[in-house]
Amino acid sequence: MSEVAVRIAREAADLARTVRDRAVTDGVDTKSTETDVVTMGDRAVERLVRERLAELRPGESVLGEEEGGDGALDGLRWVVDPIDGTVNYLYGFPFYAVSLAAQVDGRSVAGAVVEPVSGRVWSAAAGHGAFLDGKPLHVSGADRLDLALVGTGFAYAVERRTAQARVVNDLLGQVRDIRRAGAASLDLCSVAAGWLDATYEVGLNRWDWAAGALIAQEAGAALRLPEKGSSDGLGDEMLVCATPGIAEGLTGALRAADAGEV
Repeated sequence: MSEVAVRIAREAADLARTVRDRAVTDGVDTKSTETDVVTMGDRAVERLVRERLAELRPGESVLGEEEGGDGALDGLRWVVDPIDGTVNYLYGFPFYAVSLAAQVDGRSVAGAVVEPVSGRVWSAAAGHGAFLDGKPLHVSGADRLDLALVGTGFAYAVERRTAQARVVNDLLGQVRDIRRAGAASLDLCSVAAGWLDATYEVGLNRWDWAAGALIAQEAGAALRLPEKGSSDGLGDEMLVCATPGIAEGLTGALRAADAGEV
């Protein structure tokens, strides 16, 4: 399944890159807010992924950002974000990716994240490690929160992103610095590579993290995924991914900042 994910995500990344100029001029629409964009490229890429999965993995369920799908977690299901970082894609900021994962009973078992601009291929299979262009990945050895570089992201709704900014304000005095690059899958991959020591975000959808979270976890990251009925003080929608040496400190700081309540 990891080989299938890489193969299809590579093809999809090629398409995203090829159609970008037309997609961002002739085919831009909005979804939840005026800042939440979707392009013809997003739709075309997801259609390609679905077509290729139907050929290579016939009969298997697919959940995608643009066309939806079965919400049940039971059994095998592919989860696709055709272009993670669509706003970046729209502006030509080269930090966006195609993300594809296979999940069994809601747990990621294989995944790939491919960057159309750089061509980088991130991949993982449960129990078999994580890789960047075939080279093994491992998280950083950071063990001090005050020296940690931490990624995050913001919601499209103004009220929620304003509350998220207050959390960042609380954290800035406790970490080395904050990064916000606009693609959750690549934030997670950056933790896997040691380019970030951690990332956190509230309100992500399954397609945002299904592949990247597996890649980070297989590279040694401590992972806290969104979960309904959570009782750890971080709410149901919080994702936290960190190198183990700072995971406890970061979750404590997020809890103190009421980050799960935004």
